[in-house]
Amino acid sequence: MSSHQNGTPSSPRPDISLPENRPRENGKRTAELDAKFRANVSSNFSVRPPNTLPRAFYPGGDRALSGIALRAFLLGSGAVLGAVLAVVLAYYDSRLWRPPFFLAALCIFHFLEFWTTAEYNTPNAYIAAFLLTNGSRYRQAHTFAFFESFITSYFFGEWQARIQPPWLIALGFAMILVGQIVRTFAMVQAGTNFNHLVQSRKNEGHELVTTGWYSIFRHPSYFGFFWWGLGTQVALGNVVSFAAYSAILWYFFKKRIRHEEKHLIEFFGDDYRAYKARTRVWIPFIW
Repeated sequence: MSSHQNGTPSSPRPDISLPENRPRENGKRTAELDAKFRANVSSNFSVRPPNTLPRAFYPGGDRALSGIALRAFLLGSGAVLGAVLAVVLAYYDSRLWRPPFFLAALCIFHFLEFWTTAEYNTPNAYIAAFLLTNGSRYRQAHTFAFFESFITSYFFGEWQARIQPPWLIALGFAMILVGQIVRTFAMVQAGTNFNHLVQSRKNEGHELVTTGWYSIFRHPSYFGFFWWGLGTQVALGNVVSFAAYSAILWYFFKKRIRHEEKHLIEFFGDDYRAYKARTRVWIPFIW
């Protein structure tokens, strides 16, 4: 609320409750003293006028808070619903636990993609960081895998049980867990040096990360997603999708790594060549 003194509109009142914000001049307060104090506050503090939040945070923007909240809610709900259904169906010895388990794994993966970005790489915390719009082929692959797990579990349960003993299911779970942990912590350790898109220009402050997971894996986030993706298909017992995931993911990462490393050599020169020589990707036949 604004007021008028001697016919002159006053500026928004600063918070003078703290000692360092109170005027130090002694004596009777006057209009001149008030003007001097407010001028000093304006020069030292940036007072944001109301309704000046960047447009990107409003509905329709690429950082829309409503869009982030909705996606986080739906992913959380999907993860809980999928996990509960999978546990209940497995308890009653139904092979149909696989489709809801896959739903839960996908929801957790996509939530962690955004949360890790928002927490450790805040400048890049756009809605796109959820990776939910990661291309039509990406969505088609997961949709096919979901329906393959449902069809084989419902119609061909005995055949699926023969080709997928318990130890193979356990292996799939282990691959999912290891892949998720490596990818998430790689994003944490890289911080603002991580980007979901290959960068063709070196940004200010971009550093070559060679510690933590990066001292073991040259591209730990790619390693994590590759083995996470294959692990989901092993756990689901999807023969067709496992073969397709293996071929598609291998080709995708081979091509992406070659493209990315070309730019990394341009950015970091001999430092990256030396780093490349002493590390491995740990994806078969990608050096």
